[in-house]
Amino acid sequence: MRVAIAGAGAVGRSIAGELLENGHEVLLIDKAPTAISVERVPMAEWLLADACEITSLDEAALQRCNVVIAATGDDKVNLVVSLLAKTEYGVPRVVARVNNPKNEWLFNESWGVDVAVSTPRLMSALVEEAVSVGDLVRLLRFSHGDANLVELTLPPESALAGTQVGDVDWPVDTSLVTIIRGSRVLTPTPEETLEPGDELLFVAAQAREEQLEDLLSVRHEDVPKS
Repeated sequence: MRVAIAGAGAVGRSIAGELLENGHEVLLIDKAPTAISVERVPMAEWLLADACEITSLDEAALQRCNVVIAATGDDKVNLVVSLLAKTEYGVPRVVARVNNPKNEWLFNESWGVDVAVSTPRLMSALVEEAVSVGDLVRLLRFSHGDANLVELTLPPESALAGTQVGDVDWPVDTSLVTIIRGSRVLTPTPEETLEPGDELLFVAAQAREEQLEDLLSVRHEDVPKS
């Protein structure tokens, strides 16, 4: 897979290093001469250019890329790069870094963004995930279809504790993608039984998150009739 990364700062270089280790072809683009540090990621291609310029992206042969990552420290630049990558070069997958959480609402398909990654939001979500039981935590937003990757740790008092996955009437537009139980990562087969303390990861429509949390979080007692 060929990946172009706009922004060769610490974030861009770290992403490039991970992708190269996984066998991908990586091009780093930055307009600042001081950012061009070939010795730090020697296996990557490097291009000294402004990623907001069509001529630069032509030189980068963006049309041959499977993924473009807009990873600069400037949200305006990341939006422009995302829009050009999607509309001018038809890049199948565009991932954009969100530096200021106040700008997150802009990072959607209208600007060519398939996946928006907000570092402050992600760090906050990881903190919540570490300490929250029974509360839905949003980990990642997918622009297309208004879906999110969400996590919930099943509390002991949940009505679903001890229930098989296939017996649960899940909300529409939600999909249980994995169960993390201690050090194990489990595929959620219909026969798998949900246990207290399980970390459940879902891809869910935002409109269904509250319904999903209500289903998983607490045991609903019957309300006595008056």
